[in-house]
Amino acid sequence: PPTAAPEAAEPDAANRYEAVVPHWFYRKVTDCRERWVPFSTQDSERLEEAHGAGRDKEDLVVPTSGGRYDVHLKKRQRVAVYWEEEVSEVRRCTWFYKGDKDSKYIPYSETFSEELEEAYMIAVTLDEWKKKLESPSREIIILHNPKLMVHYHPVATSDDWGSTPTEQGRPRTVKRGVENIAAEIPNGEPLQIDHLVFVVHGIGPACDIRFRSIVQCVNDFRNVSLSMLQAHFKKAQEQEQIGRVEFLPVNWHSSLHSTGVDVDLERITLPSINRLRHFINDTILDVFFYNSSTYCQTIVDTVASEMNRLYQLFLQRNPLFKGGVSIAGHSLGSLILFDLLTNQKAAPEEDERSEEGSRTTSSTRGIEEVKEILKKLELSEYCDVFEKEKMDRQALFLCTEKNLKEMGIPLGPRMKILHYISSKTETQVCLLHSLRSSRSHRTALRQGPASSTYDQPANYPQLNYKPTIFFAFGSPIGMFLTVRGVKRINPNYSLPTCKGFFNIFHPFDPVAYRIEPMIVPDLEFEPMLLPHHKGRKRMHLELKEGLTRMSVDLKNNLLGSLRVAWQSFTRAPLPAVEAASADTETVAETGTEKQPDTKPDEAPAEAKEEASLINVGRLNGGNRIDYVLQEKPIESFNEYLFALQGHLCYWESEDTVLLVLKEIYQTQGITPDQPLPGS
Repeated sequence: PPTAAPEAAEPDAANRYEAVVPHWFYRKVTDCRERWVPFSTQDSERLEEAHGAGRDKEDLVVPTSGGRYDVHLKKRQRVAVYWEEEVSEVRRCTWFYKGDKDSKYIPYSETFSEELEEAYMIAVTLDEWKKKLESPSREIIILHNPKLMVHYHPVATSDDWGSTPTEQGRPRTVKRGVENIAAEIPNGEPLQIDHLVFVVHGIGPACDIRFRSIVQCVNDFRNVSLSMLQAHFKKAQEQEQIGRVEFLPVNWHSSLHSTGVDVDLERITLPSINRLRHFINDTILDVFFYNSSTYCQTIVDTVASEMNRLYQLFLQRNPLFKGGVSIAGHSLGSLILFDLLTNQKAAPEEDERSEEGSRTTSSTRGIEEVKEILKKLELSEYCDVFEKEKMDRQALFLCTEKNLKEMGIPLGPRMKILHYISSKTETQVCLLHSLRSSRSHRTALRQGPASSTYDQPANYPQLNYKPTIFFAFGSPIGMFLTVRGVKRINPNYSLPTCKGFFNIFHPFDPVAYRIEPMIVPDLEFEPMLLPHHKGRKRMHLELKEGLTRMSVDLKNNLLGSLRVAWQSFTRAPLPAVEAASADTETVAETGTEKQPDTKPDEAPAEAKEEASLINVGRLNGGNRIDYVLQEKPIESFNEYLFALQGHLCYWESEDTVLLVLKEIYQTQGITPDQPLPGS
């Protein structure tokens, strides 16, 4: 586009015309309000390239927004790929207008923009201004000069003979080219996707304090992740070691409430306090639905099938993807995922390794394992047959009845072996019902007698992938396990198909509960404090700790001084020989009395060092599980006032996102540019 030329250069305007550079926008409707959002520079150039090649005449589909939306160029429509969303109108924009009440510029239609551009070209070329154009809605646009172009919106409709430009209406500002409207245009997302994360929401259709959907909240989470990558993984980005992490939302609420249960609830809901009752029916009741055997099955089936569907669709659209998959759940969504993961079926050989802690793959060891199994089944006489066939444990679990028959194993022993294989394959460590200990199957949980009557409420489907890490945000997992009768999680227990587990919570979150005390119940220790994304503790927390340390020091010093003064004041005068012995005793007493006072100062520092070294079992591969966010200064004034906000803060929390990125990329051997203190 032409730059503003000096007044003296006006006569040379004929040589200064340049065609306007178009930018592509899409129309977004939020709460009945319409606004036009620009595509990223990368997407707009791709759309313009397809348009310039004349491919908008055919039904060409151009992927945009990191592949999450497709633009049908001929229909001028933007369609969501992974979730259901209303189709948006797409427009190739060159001319814009803004009225007094408009906060942002609105693009003209493509056909009228072409008319404006043609009139502008003639005016610039011939240096003839004061051009008047009539819009499709019979509104007047006047091109006074390159810097001043106005759009008159008529107050009343003029008749067919009205020649006045209806200038009594308030004029709208007209701009040519996207560079003149101060639009925030993102550059675009990296094309390379390193990791995929599925995000499952909690109760209700709204996921944050602004009552936004899971799609909108995950969009925020993704945007924060892109900014955190630029801030903390810049070196790896410059060296093209990493691209980005893709986050996809998983919605189960709409499927649950489309079963007809809302109609049944409507019949029995009282008419008073109507809004509150409908809010409870739409949100809080989801917890009760999940505890119902009927609707629990609907929920877990929806979550598992949706994640499997999204995974297959993602692989179809990204055939070169070689990264891992992780899952994240907020509130009740984390409990759903936890129950799914505890009921996944690991491969038999992996199950055996996890139960016995053995990583050997030697054939000798495998044959010995088969002998132990046969001995347990009272079939030792067939050991030679299996040894001759070089049958290890893995091969045994792949055997069919036909294979055993070909080996000459009679019907009775065949049935015993097949039953054992079936039971070991299907029986998984489950946190929802009591398990019996045996030599070959360690108990995952040490439970109380009350839990022995607990029935597994659902048949949990299997996922088509093995998650790398499970992230729980504001999670009630610990509370639900306790209510189900689970007293303790065995330190040797790990999720069958997922080796990582992080429980992340805000200190004021009323729904969040810890996990680590269920693994190490006899030891009191604090959760790991998540470092601030800017590399230090929040100032008010440092100040609070400093004041606490200072008050403890002052108290200890003051008490020590008073004790010495009191002892010297009350000490009776004795002969020299006795005084010497008395002084020795006094020193000994003083030393023994001072020891308890020095412990409070030393203990916190020691506790902090030991906190990160505490053995919290294998649920997170031997690493810490519970991580607490740092509250903001304003939140520390009133815990109750910010309790709800504390439960809904994770979507825009830089500290949460940074931990997720750090742990995901650590599995690929990539670390942040500068390690954060305390991480």
